[in-house]
Amino acid sequence: MATSGRRRVRRKSAGAAVRHVQRTLQPLLDQLMLQSGALLKRGKKAFGARPRTSLAAAGLVALGLGFMLVPGGPEGTPAARVQPLELPAANLQDQAESSTAQAANALLNGYSNQDDEHEWQVVEIKPGQTLEQVFRQLGLSAGLLHQVAEAARDERDLARIRPGDQFAFNIDADTGFQALRTELDEAAWLFVEQTGEGLQIRTEPRDLDRRIVEKSGIVTSSLYRDAVQAGLSDVMIMRLADIFGWDIDFALDIRSGDHFALVYEEVWRDGEHLRDGDILAARFVNRSQPFEALRFDAGNGADYFAPDGRPMRKAFLRTPLNFTRVSSNFNPRRLHPVNGQVRPHNGTDYAAPTGTPVWASGDGKIIEAGYTQANGNYIFIQHGNSIVTKYLHLSKKLVKRGERVRQGQTIGRVGATGWATGPHLHYEFLVNGVHRNPRTVDLPQADPLPRDQMESFSQLGDVMLARLDRLTATRTLLAGNHHSDDCSAVSSSC
Repeated sequence: MATSGRRRVRRKSAGAAVRHVQRTLQPLLDQLMLQSGALLKRGKKAFGARPRTSLAAAGLVALGLGFMLVPGGPEGTPAARVQPLELPAANLQDQAESSTAQAANALLNGYSNQDDEHEWQVVEIKPGQTLEQVFRQLGLSAGLLHQVAEAARDERDLARIRPGDQFAFNIDADTGFQALRTELDEAAWLFVEQTGEGLQIRTEPRDLDRRIVEKSGIVTSSLYRDAVQAGLSDVMIMRLADIFGWDIDFALDIRSGDHFALVYEEVWRDGEHLRDGDILAARFVNRSQPFEALRFDAGNGADYFAPDGRPMRKAFLRTPLNFTRVSSNFNPRRLHPVNGQVRPHNGTDYAAPTGTPVWASGDGKIIEAGYTQANGNYIFIQHGNSIVTKYLHLSKKLVKRGERVRQGQTIGRVGATGWATGPHLHYEFLVNGVHRNPRTVDLPQADPLPRDQMESFSQLGDVMLARLDRLTATRTLLAGNHHSDDCSAVSSSC
């Protein structure tokens, strides 16, 4: 009886095993039937074109079906090792598109699937979208977001996101959140990962490619238009003007025939241009007078120096604001526009919209800040022992008497207070109590590089100046013939 009972148990277990195999195979068989219907349609066309190949393929399919329908057996028989049937690709184009999509996804994620232990789901932030909304849409809790933000707080404030920011999530179907990856900066990833000890933070570098670029051009109509034709971005045009802004008034001094050349960096990553980098060397020839600048780090951060080691950054700004036009020049015998009398105009009037920031032209101390009927709101700054600058007709003063200010600091805003016919800044420059023309006065030079750094600076300068010479060799010849259309816009091969 015991033996009979054991046999009944075995028969029952075998029957259960068969039913289990049937339940397991049924979805696969159903899917196979659907795929077979599609293949039959394609097979009709293929059979007409390649009958022998089609018959062989049909035989392989039939053989595969036969193996799949073999009844279950003991461990090690075909039924115990059932594998999904891999049919030949029905459409090579679909396969190619799938491969392309995978490659694009790998590029977007910044890693190849073989090297990355995570499977990333990338989310790009839309206008008005919050990270909390992203977490909710992915089925993640607000509590988890708080934990992630706290863990990453010392590296990046995840509450500050912008449209276009990308966050990649690894979420396991069984265990939930595994990791988050986002951009720390252009050169590094930030990871927040779930570990046995809780959330852990790590960063990982991203490879940046810095490429050296050379550009040059001739001014034929306007510096901006011709620089754009030379291939310069708006950012690079502004940087070029900032470097030479202490020597050249780019609003008033630029002339047709002026020419420029520069060597600078472009920053690339993963084959994509990210941004323009630093200008390494530049030359601007204004009214036949050349100005040259070289980037060099003397220990206090990189800055620009002339080839003799003197800083391009002077002790004073040539103009203390961004202005629209010069409405009145320095003129000792000007006819006053309000009272009609001949009175010296001891400064320069820069017309600009009301509210335009006015900067301190150099380091110094506020010695006067007040209001009079003629001057309106005014500020006087003492620079050292010999130089005073004056700023008149301000709509607002932002400093007080006795304060110390730095070059470029906003001290007030353009207005039309006092005797003024429109919004402008009246700017005066006095040396030892004598008024000088702010647009032409020789500005004091900053201290040059120390002797112990001149050797390394000169070595760098020789290399960069040679590159500028090569760029401008043709330009110098063309400057006198700048009306030619063939080279009005700029490449070093022109």
